[in-house]
Amino acid sequence: MPRPLPEAVRQHVLEAAAALLGALPPDEVPAPLRRFARFERRKRAKLAGPHIAALLEKDEDFRRRVAEALRESQPDLVEQVEAGRVPPAAEPVAVAAIAYLLRPEGWSDLVESARAELERSASASEEEAAERRIAALRQELADAQAARSAETDKLRAELRELKAENAELRRKLHEARTRAKAAQAHADAMAADTERELTAAREAKAAAEKELRKVRAKLEQAENNAEAARRAAREGRNIDDVRLRMLLDTLVDAAQGVRRELALPTTIGRPADAVGGAEPGGAPHRALPGRALSDDDPQLLDRLLTLPQVHLVVDGYNVTKTGYGELPLADQRRRLLAGLGGLAAQTRAEVTVVFDGAELDAPVATMAPRGVRVRFSLPGQTADEMIGELVRAEPPGRAVVVVSSDREVADAARRAGARPAPSTLLLRRLGRS
Repeated sequence: MPRPLPEAVRQHVLEAAAALLGALPPDEVPAPLRRFARFERRKRAKLAGPHIAALLEKDEDFRRRVAEALRESQPDLVEQVEAGRVPPAAEPVAVAAIAYLLRPEGWSDLVESARAELERSASASEEEAAERRIAALRQELADAQAARSAETDKLRAELRELKAENAELRRKLHEARTRAKAAQAHADAMAADTERELTAAREAKAAAEKELRKVRAKLEQAENNAEAARRAAREGRNIDDVRLRMLLDTLVDAAQGVRRELALPTTIGRPADAVGGAEPGGAPHRALPGRALSDDDPQLLDRLLTLPQVHLVVDGYNVTKTGYGELPLADQRRRLLAGLGGLAAQTRAEVTVVFDGAELDAPVATMAPRGVRVRFSLPGQTADEMIGELVRAEPPGRAVVVVSSDREVADAARRAGARPAPSTLLLRRLGRS
């Protein structure tokens, strides 16, 4: 049984096949790979890799078409590999990939030669890295020895300074002891004077406490009089408080009636309106810098949409390509926006749908339903990045739900405090509407 292709050769083959998928007419794309043909080349090689590898192994016609595509880009190298003459300076990975696709006589030997060359290159790189590490360690050892010598000299100098300082401290200690004895004698004399003064102070304190008791009695009487006065003042104020409360209630009721009469909006804008993006049909603008339910539970999205002031952020193309990716992009957008319009009307949730604008030459004119905000990502910005900005723009504590089956988008939303939900749940919810 042949050994698996080296990883570098496998990646080369998959990238060549992924490039061919984007160039083939839709009716000539093999059936197992049609759903990947509309992806970007990078995503096709990443997401369709296992399917491409399996098809290359069992479909000789598809393998031959990939080889012919390589023949157009590297005709000389393909011709020499077919003839069994491999140029000495040829890249081993490219030679092995061509050999695997063309399957000339002895092709497995070319693959094994490439494997051996890659292993030798890896071994040589490891040896060079080890030599560089040894040289660095030797330099570190020399630096450490020099630093230790300098540190030793410094410690010796500090030891001499400490000895001199110790002698000075001993001298000062002797002088301090002498002064302490004199201070003790003076303190004994002061203690005697203090005892006499303390006796006089105790007598004065007894007289002051007697006087204090008299003052406290007068103060208690004054407090009683003041409390009686405050009680009388409160009783007189209660009538004024009732009148003021009735007036305020009347003003509040009148203000609410005026608001309903004029149909004034509750807010002027939303945090998501401040996030830069390309609006449908306009030029891009920039702004200043269910608890205990699993992700696949059908009740998750229904429960999240019942949260007050919930903001539903939808990864547009991720949802449409999951549910009806066979439609043209314009039809995908119209179908999704029609469903979201009904959902916004039913739940009164704030709904924002983000489409990737990297593939568009100009902003697309799209009629957004009432209650649905539509944004296209700016040039140089992906829809995933714009979804992250929308989540971070919301104030802490607000319920934000991000609908996407992209693992990176879901993880980023969870880190930012939002609740991710897979695209299948939204598609199922829109199907019930």
